[in-house]
Amino acid sequence: MAYYQPSLTAEYDEDSPGGDFDFFSNLVTKWEAAARLPGDCTRQVVVRSGVVLGRGGGAIGHMLLPFRLGLGGPIGSGQQFFPWIHIGDLAGIVTHALEANHVHGVLNGVAPSSATNAEFAQTLGAALGRPAFIPLPSTVVQAVFGRERAIMLLEGQKVTPRRTLATGYQYSFPELGAALKEVIA
Repeated sequence: MAYYQPSLTAEYDEDSPGGDFDFFSNLVTKWEAAARLPGDCTRQVVVRSGVVLGRGGGAIGHMLLPFRLGLGGPIGSGQQFFPWIHIGDLAGIVTHALEANHVHGVLNGVAPSSATNAEFAQTLGAALGRPAFIPLPSTVVQAVFGRERAIMLLEGQKVTPRRTLATGYQYSFPELGAALKEVIA
């Protein structure tokens, strides 16, 4: 989701502008341009994914230990949106795009239900049966990840899968609670 500019208030869909405000957005723009095939004879689909939730690693792998120890909580203020998707749904969107000839262009690979980082932390804590109230201060995030990467964690964006839904894709995990329970089971 680095393509879209971080904002506490804006809501982005597949037609929203972006891709030109920092290093990561420019990188996404360059990746998409490099993958574009010349001409119109080939159907092309780009999936812009949110934070992928799956077993055995990734983002959730780094979060589980502090949350299991009761030391988890929101990152920074927790007010920033946290676009997420279950790995099964991301694979499902890619499969849908391959199999459905009417699908083309950009699809947002995010769940249809949005959550702030604080809501994500609370839901993960609940799924684990643990409290989730200890915030990770912004200064620590910036010191550990550096300024550029910290922005992605501290200043999320609300991204909706309007076109993804319009193509007929049916989510297996549209709600965060069910997705997290399946991932940590």
